[in-house]
Amino acid sequence: MPVILAFDVYGTLINTHGIVAILEKWLGNDAQAFSQTWRDKQLEYSFRRGLMQNYQSFAVCTRNALDYTCNFYRISLSKEQKQALMDGYKTLPAFDDTANALAQLKDAGFKLYAFSNGTKEAIEMLLAGAGIRPFFDGIVSCDDLKSFKPNPAVYCHFLRESGATHNQAWLISSNPFDVIGAISTGMLSVWVQRSHNAIFDPWDVEPTAVIKSLKELKSLLPKPN
Repeated sequence: MPVILAFDVYGTLINTHGIVAILEKWLGNDAQAFSQTWRDKQLEYSFRRGLMQNYQSFAVCTRNALDYTCNFYRISLSKEQKQALMDGYKTLPAFDDTANALAQLKDAGFKLYAFSNGTKEAIEMLLAGAGIRPFFDGIVSCDDLKSFKPNPAVYCHFLRESGATHNQAWLISSNPFDVIGAISTGMLSVWVQRSHNAIFDPWDVEPTAVIKSLKELKSLLPKPN
């Protein structure tokens, strides 16, 4: 039976805090805190738009969150500086463990998909820039449904697009809300605990497995046949 892997992109394969290198030029020691607030607000805006059924693309959520974060920290960035940050978000780096882990999984016969809130065009550019696009059999975007994770409909959309059944499909994500969303829809899921400070939400829903690094994936997944 084929084993189909749905990889979350932002925060799982791609390091969203790669933007800190640009932020440090203007914010110095405040860059890391700014990056975290920006990321948190980006996700909050996607949740709120999903609940309100007031869809705008993930890029719009990202830009709105950037404006909020500037106001929160009372930082005045020029139009050009903000555009440089938005452009930087299109070329974020992969985590150090990403490429080797994907190569091993691909060689072992797993079917790999990128599954993201971002548009297909944005994810194509992001994966290509990080040098990992060739590992993937396809990209599935929540933008197709004009919604965001963890709406149950987007996980069902992934299953349809990939041709997978619930017991064939594994979501791989560092985001607890994403893992809970997938499991609640009947998928299997691995939580990638990328920080020892990361806490899984106490919702009486547990990941199928927990790993610290993508390097651990191949040994815990069932072998495809």
